This record gives sequence, C-alpha cells and structure tokens, in this order.
Amino acid sequence: MFYLVLKYVLLGPLLRLLFRPRVEGLEHVPEEGAAIIAGNHLSFSDHFLMPVVLSRRITFLAKQEYFTGPGLKGRLTAAFFRSAGQIPVDRSGKEAGQAAIREGLGVLGRGELLGIYPEGTRSHDGRLYKGKVGVAVMALTAGVKVVPCAMVGTFEIQPPGRVLPRIRRVTIRFGEPLDFSRYAGLAGEKAAVRAVTDEIMYEILALSGQEYVDEYAATVKAAETAAAPRKFPGRGR
Repeated sequence: MFYLVLKYVLLGPLLRLLFRPRVEGLEHVPEEGAAIIAGNHLSFSDHFLMPVVLSRRITFLAKQEYFTGPGLKGRLTAAFFRSAGQIPVDRSGKEAGQAAIREGLGVLGRGELLGIYPEGTRSHDGRLYKGKVGVAVMALTAGVKVVPCAMVGTFEIQPPGRVLPRIRRVTIRFGEPLDFSRYAGLAGEKAAVRAVTDEIMYEILALSGQEYVDEYAATVKAAETAAAPRKFPGRGR
C-alpha cells in the first residue's frame, strides 16, 4: 500500500516534475508475469527513477546497509526501503550470493518484476563493469526473460558521494526481452551462466553507450583505493 502512495502521491509526481524522465522502449516491459529488469547502476537515484516510469510494481534486492544504519537517519532509511517493498541482502560472506538468489527467486515465483543491477554495486566513475552471474542463475532457474535497461544521465545528477541530486533531465531505456530458453537446465554450468551474463551486459552497453570495463567494479574500486596516496594529519601544509 505504501509503495503505491510513494509512487503516485508522495515521491513519484515530484520526481517526474524535477527530472522529466524521457522513457524509451517501455513497451518491452511485460504487462504481467515474472521477469527480470537488469540495468546499469550509476546513482542512488536509480532506485527511485526506474519504478516511477513503470506501470507495474518492481522489487529490488537492496544492500543490507540501507536497513541497518545508525541513529534516526538509519531508522528512517530502513523504514522507507521496507515500506517500498525492497528486500535487504547481505553482500558479505560466502553465502551472500546464494541468499540474494533465493530472495530473487521468491519474487519471481510470485509472478512479479525483479530489479537487478548485475554489476553488484554502483559505478564509481560512470563506466559499465563486468556483470556478476547471479542474474543469469535466477533467469535460468526461474525460466524468465530478462529486460535490459539503461539509466542515462543519473551519474551526472547524483554521482557517488553527492547527497542532493542536480536537477537535470534523465533518460531511461528498456531493450527487447532476452530469451535464454536455449540454456534451459544449465543454471549450474559456469560457462552457460557466464555467457548469459555477458549477453545481458552487452545489451545494457548498447542501450547506455557507456565505456565497458571487463573487470568487476568492486575489484577496481578496491585497487584504486589501495593505490591512492594516504593523507596524514599535519602534512602537506
């Protein structure tokens, strides 16, 4: 219920007014039945702008940190995400991937739309990174189609670290649904799920026009952080 209030009364009209999202390919999103919407992830704003333009409800697998923040802000953030129907997923530890897959399959099993960012995290520099195979495992296990989606302009309005977004127009593109029935029964095969994931990422790339990096975003972020010069108090003055 609160999801509908947010979308049509509280948040949705405001987002449409401020960012005037240009939507392309909306006809590719199925009107009923289970499907995966797989998109690039450039900004915190992505969580809100994509649902606004869809007529159907979509559930995202959200990182657990959104639900466990300290203080009043943390409680309000957690309440917001829970009310919006988002599912917390612990991304740490060996079982993190399997937990996310179980939660995602639950959404698909109810015949709903599941939103996934195959990169696993926001892009820190606007480029598109190698996709993780969980999206392929879910698509093949549930036997559902994957609709590629590209958020264009959201990195410019709210890159990582920026609290308040800039007011600019954004574009949301949906591609034709991808049918992977030819891989039926191969959800446990590494080569198959890698091929499916790479095909999904290629379609997102074609829609977004981003530069592609054939490495995981988290790996590149960690390497850049480790290589960055450390700042020590009292030095460099």
